[in-house]
Amino acid sequence: MIQFTSLTQYRGHRAVLSGITFRALPGRVTGFLGPNGAGKSSILRILLGLDRPTLGTALVEGKPYRTLREPLRTVGSMLDGSGAHRSRTAQDHLGWVARSNGIPRRRVAEVLDEVGLAEAARTRVGKFSLGMGQRLGLATALLGEPSALVLDEPVNGLDPEGIRWIRGLLRRHADVGGTVLLSSHLMSEIAEIADDLVIITGGRVVAEGSTAEVTSGYNSLEEAFFGLTGGGQKATA
Repeated sequence: MIQFTSLTQYRGHRAVLSGITFRALPGRVTGFLGPNGAGKSSILRILLGLDRPTLGTALVEGKPYRTLREPLRTVGSMLDGSGAHRSRTAQDHLGWVARSNGIPRRRVAEVLDEVGLAEAARTRVGKFSLGMGQRLGLATALLGEPSALVLDEPVNGLDPEGIRWIRGLLRRHADVGGTVLLSSHLMSEIAEIADDLVIITGGRVVAEGSTAEVTSGYNSLEEAFFGLTGGGQKATA
């Protein structure tokens, strides 16, 4: 489970996050939405130990990310693409990540095959298309066979087949008891796969619950999103 409790962050005298509290539960895909500047990126960075909150906690399986001995075995994440150096091959990048977390080398070939990059294993990342970079980011997230996945815009750059594939992957992960926290600006994808929704704006949670509960009274998720956030902006990561 992923849990945020009273998460608050100030930049100078300005509150970026104000008392953020919500959960992403095992066996569920939680869609995480908000307009530009809502605070989603700040929340995910705090969860993954990249930033510190002023107050409150962000926990994965009951622990702060920074205290996890081999974090990739607990949570797999993808923020801002693959994170791989352009001069490295996909195989070398994953091999280095595996060694850093005590993950067996065999997992490199397994995840490359799982995300459809087996034939590009020895290709330098600098030659990858946007979609291939996204697949490598997903391979990195899956490397440690984690119980939780935290993904920011994972379908960006993927073709329709790739989008369908990742939808199935996330569904299977949740169906075997995994936790999925998914941020995306593609309303149609979130509406199709999310069991639960969290919508934030202005650093505050404005809606949380099952997809059916959050969209109740609206004709679509998009309509609910604009109604709950005040409209006038497109959803983004």
